[in-house]
Amino acid sequence: MKNIFVTLGVLAVAVMLAVSCNCSGNKSKGGNADALPAADTVKADDMNFNPADLPEEPVFNIETTLGTIKVKLYSKTPKHRDNFIKLAHEHFYDGTLFHRVINGFMIQGGDPLSKDPSKRNLYGTGGPEYTVPAEFVPEYTHKKGALAAARRGDAANPKRASSGSQFYLVQDEVACSQLDGQYTVFGETVEGLDVIDKIAAVATDGRDCPLNDVRIIRIYPDLD
Repeated sequence: MKNIFVTLGVLAVAVMLAVSCNCSGNKSKGGNADALPAADTVKADDMNFNPADLPEEPVFNIETTLGTIKVKLYSKTPKHRDNFIKLAHEHFYDGTLFHRVINGFMIQGGDPLSKDPSKRNLYGTGGPEYTVPAEFVPEYTHKKGALAAARRGDAANPKRASSGSQFYLVQDEVACSQLDGQYTVFGETVEGLDVIDKIAAVATDGRDCPLNDVRIIRIYPDLD
């Protein structure tokens, strides 16, 4: 599968941001940052939920090794909302990494290949064997904490269809504002902006891959 791209604007110059990491990052050293908390810290009903029981704009917890980010999924982007719910229900994201992190821009994850350290050179190229049609809604902008779908570049993807699984969270809305109308925004952070900042601040290699893994432990609905 060819690389998926997210466009990056820095210093007023439009730069294409490839999401493939091709990195050889190290696992966390010391402590237990990569240890997965016990499943009993999350209610069973939250983890084994029925998608049909969720509200029109459900809130999901993205639990990471650096904290939890709560995101609300938008009703006006139903294809992306339903796909995210489907993947969370299947535990597709469990154990994946934020494999592309750029401080002052965004953090990106959702590649199933990132579960396998032996495939580090392929990080950013994985996903299910499908794309999601673009759903551009003018009122949904790249504000801080916006949840948006990664995709391949325009040349290979003129309809701007989204990756089947890879997503990013906006850390800097000024830097990401040029992406409005180019990438589908399908949700927003309602709690955990500080966690996005914490992830964005980690040390990375020359390909923007964290030197110490930042892992998604699980994604599940907030049913409280």
